[in-house]
Amino acid sequence: MKQITVVAHNRAGLLADVTGALAAAGINIENADAQALGDSAVIILTVDRYDEALRALRAVPEITAMSEDAFLVRLHNEPGALAQLSRRFADAGVDIRSIRFLHRDAGHALVAISAQRPDVALELVRDLLVRG
Repeated sequence: MKQITVVAHNRAGLLADVTGALAAAGINIENADAQALGDSAVIILTVDRYDEALRALRAVPEITAMSEDAFLVRLHNEPGALAQLSRRFADAGVDIRSIRFLHRDAGHALVAISAQRPDVALELVRDLLVRG
């Protein structure tokens, strides 16, 4: 799964500019997470047309839009499941860049995770991967 990470100076109207650029290009946002971190803002997006979205976002002034691979994994929906997953990465010395819960039900959680060193990260979660 591909995701787009937008980093910019935190300001009023930033989200409107990002979503407006995607709307103007006819891009449908499938998932969005936005956070302000002091003077900076980070927006993580999944969209229906990835390449076109990346081009549209790179045309917005004063933002940086980067692509990232994210792996979809299925975890048991129980206390400690995320701790066990993150321990795998810590023990291997691989930094997690982002993690998002996309869906939960009584038994499982669907999680998107991106990490430094994607080749190593893939091996760390191979037994948990959701095949699409």
